[in-house]
Amino acid sequence: MGSTHPVISGTASVGAEGQTLHPGDFRAQCWRTYRNITELLATEGANWHDVARTTCYLRDIERDYADFNAVRNEFFRSLGLDPFPASTGIQARICRSDLLVEIKAWPTCTRTPAVIPPAAA
Repeated sequence: MGSTHPVISGTASVGAEGQTLHPGDFRAQCWRTYRNITELLATEGANWHDVARTTCYLRDIERDYADFNAVRNEFFRSLGLDPFPASTGIQARICRSDLLVEIKAWPTCTRTPAVIPPAAA
């Protein structure tokens, strides 16, 4: 068995058409961001139990950190995570003015090496 270390980067409250979802609603953007990351993890055969750490970029950390922490704790507890992934919170400009939170996640995914059949003789 081997492992891969994909980076789920720059994930925010963005819909399938690339549009910002829930403008102005920090908590709703957090929930959507976690949902988007969950879907991206699944494409790698992973889930939140595989995530070692996250970096969380908040547009206004003073205003939104308490809400961020509440959503994060509720989300991770609902998944039975113990301990939670390591987490760093940073105040930062985010690529769009209507996005209030962006999260990067680092999972470790265990993989069974692909079996390549021998060439026909």
